[in-house]
Amino acid sequence: MLLPAKAEVARQLRRYRAWERVMLAAPNDRTVRTTFEDSGYTLCVLMGKRCAREAADAAERYLRTNHVTYLQEQQITCLQEQHITCAQEPSERSRPTAAVRRRPSATERRSPASERRSTAGR
Repeated sequence: MLLPAKAEVARQLRRYRAWERVMLAAPNDRTVRTTFEDSGYTLCVLMGKRCAREAADAAERYLRTNHVTYLQEQQITCLQEQHITCAQEPSERSRPTAAVRRRPSATERRSPASERRSTAGR
C-alpha cells in the first residue's frame, strides 16, 4: 500500500483543523463551509477514508507512528470490520427472496392480432 508523505499529511491536517475552527465560528458562511468541506475531502482522499473525521483521526495516528506500525493498525482495523460484516451476513441471507416470475413461452406471447395478420397475407 502506498502511503502519502508525512509532510503532506501534516499540512493537510493543519489546513483541515484551521478551517474547522473557522467554520465553527461562522457556520452560516457558505464560502467557509465549502472550503472546510473541500479540505475534509482532500484529507479523505489522502488517507483513504470515507469520512473527514475518520480521515483526521487516521492522519493523526499516521503522524504519531512509523509506516509499519500504521499499516499494521490499518490491517487490524480492516480485519475487525470484515469480521463484523461477516457476523451480520447470515441474518441478512435468511430473508425470504421475491418470487421468480416465469417468462411466457413464444406461443403464449403471440397476440391474436399477430395471428390474424399472418393468416391474412396468405
